[in-house]
Amino acid sequence: MSDTGLTVVLRLAAPEEKPAGGAALDQIVIATGGAALLTAFLLVFGWGHRTGRITLLTRLAGFAQRGPGRGLPGWAALPSVVAFLSLITALLGMYWDISLHISHGRDEGPLANIAHYPILIGLFGIFTAGVLAVALPKGERPGPAAVRVTRDWYAPVGGVLLAGAGFYALLGFPLDDVWHRIFGQDVTLWGPTHLMLIGGAGLSLVAMMILEREGRQAGPAAGQAAAVQPPAWARWIRRGMIAGGLLIGLSVFQAEYDFGVPQFRLVHQPLLIALAAGCALVAARLWVGRGGAIFAVVFYMLVRGGVSVVVGPVIGELWASVPLYFAEALCVELAALVLARRPIALGAVSGLLIGTAGFAAEFGWSQVAMRLPWTGDILAEGMIMAVVGGVAGGLCGALLAEGLEGRLPRPAVSRALFAAALAAVAAAVANGLVISVPTDQKATVTLTNVQGGPASRTAHARVELAPDGAVDDPAWIAMTGWQGQGLHVEPLIRERQGVYRTSKPMPLHGDWKTLIRLHDGRTLAGVPIYMPADPAIGAKELPAPQSFTRDVQSEKRILQRELKSDVPGWLWLASSSVVLVCTVILVIALGWGVSRVSRVIPAPAARTGDRQKVTA
Repeated sequence: MSDTGLTVVLRLAAPEEKPAGGAALDQIVIATGGAALLTAFLLVFGWGHRTGRITLLTRLAGFAQRGPGRGLPGWAALPSVVAFLSLITALLGMYWDISLHISHGRDEGPLANIAHYPILIGLFGIFTAGVLAVALPKGERPGPAAVRVTRDWYAPVGGVLLAGAGFYALLGFPLDDVWHRIFGQDVTLWGPTHLMLIGGAGLSLVAMMILEREGRQAGPAAGQAAAVQPPAWARWIRRGMIAGGLLIGLSVFQAEYDFGVPQFRLVHQPLLIALAAGCALVAARLWVGRGGAIFAVVFYMLVRGGVSVVVGPVIGELWASVPLYFAEALCVELAALVLARRPIALGAVSGLLIGTAGFAAEFGWSQVAMRLPWTGDILAEGMIMAVVGGVAGGLCGALLAEGLEGRLPRPAVSRALFAAALAAVAAAVANGLVISVPTDQKATVTLTNVQGGPASRTAHARVELAPDGAVDDPAWIAMTGWQGQGLHVEPLIRERQGVYRTSKPMPLHGDWKTLIRLHDGRTLAGVPIYMPADPAIGAKELPAPQSFTRDVQSEKRILQRELKSDVPGWLWLASSSVVLVCTVILVIALGWGVSRVSRVIPAPAARTGDRQKVTA
């Protein structure tokens, strides 16, 4: 055999190296071609329906109208069913994918990770649902809020926004590969393009709410009203499920904390929990009616808890903790006993209760359910962040529900409240992003009880920080081992001031990346213990000898070692700003849709007592 032939054989026999700066071009071509083919197929179906050459969509819409979407016209019933199933599929894929990246590290590309398939199917399904809502209305104007497409073609505004949210989420996939090619692999949920995937999917629930309201106002097709009109309890359940879906969508941003590998300060977690609770649960209480907030949390627990069970025990990947939310729902329901007829006040008061009583409940829950429980280090700042998130979310939830029911305050008031809520959330997030890294702190690590050989080595560790007074009651000081086909997160045990030890042995072999993480106030730092060689990024192995002293350094450099260090900072800032602007446009567009529905569709009924009647 020639030298060239031997080289080819050895290359094929060797394990495929995981790229660190974008996927292989063949996978990009296949994925792009598949997406283009599916989009063309969808457009052909839409064109066939509009011209009368294809009747399948009409039959499917009729079935949805008589079944799951009973009481809605076909152009709202079928897209709602498709969107809901797609969202659950995408949710499963997202948590599965996050679990795989935490336990196995980066993958070879979009087609090499099995969890990417349900994500892609789910996100394309959301986009498909929006396109169906736009294409289905034929020979009619789907309600007074509809937008004009051509001279005689009108589309429901909820459908247009649903398609836009789905397209925005799908766009995150190719842009993610471009991002990795420019900046390297950012193994964090909060990468800008990752947030596009999550944000587009989560916010699509607002578009579904708008579509449901448009469909409810339009009613079923002529001659079918008596046959398909659902009972009030069925409409209550459907709206409660959509509100619960919104809670699920807004909660996905917390996933790093759910798995116990957050790469940002712990005060972000109570902020995100309160923001999701305030927005979704206040909207649920006002839009669904009495008990709506509690039902939304029950639905959330069934779906979100079910996904954790499927990804964890069933598939065999990592378990993700589930925030409780029941205390927050109870706060909203109790506040509504007095303030249901004053929705803006209800949103603010509920947010305040969520940020205090809800914060306390989640603090207790974290002690038993989360890998990194909350500590006294975040008590004051965490509660302030939770109050900001709860009040901002509560106001947004109240505006959303009142807009859907045609009762928005005058534009000057509603726009000011919406802008103030967004600004408050942005300020809170920015506050959480302000961190510091020690410049003169070191850690001396001594390994004990070393077990196994090079392929299975584990050990306990004793960590002595210098100076010893640099850490005081930290948010966490923990051992983290990940990406070695598993996850180990264990808080360290304090022996005395500045001295800690592990409670379980650390993995120090194979592909494991093991470090000590320190989060104290605004300090977010780490000490690498063992790092494998990574030829794709030119990184050598960092061994773990019996005893060593290393600098306490930026944990981002350790957790995201694949990031390129030679990219100009202005380029990252400019690219992130583009993603931020696109996200703001999506949020404003959804706000415009709610305002449009409120302005042109009359309120369905006056409130009776503390409850709104759910009628057309």
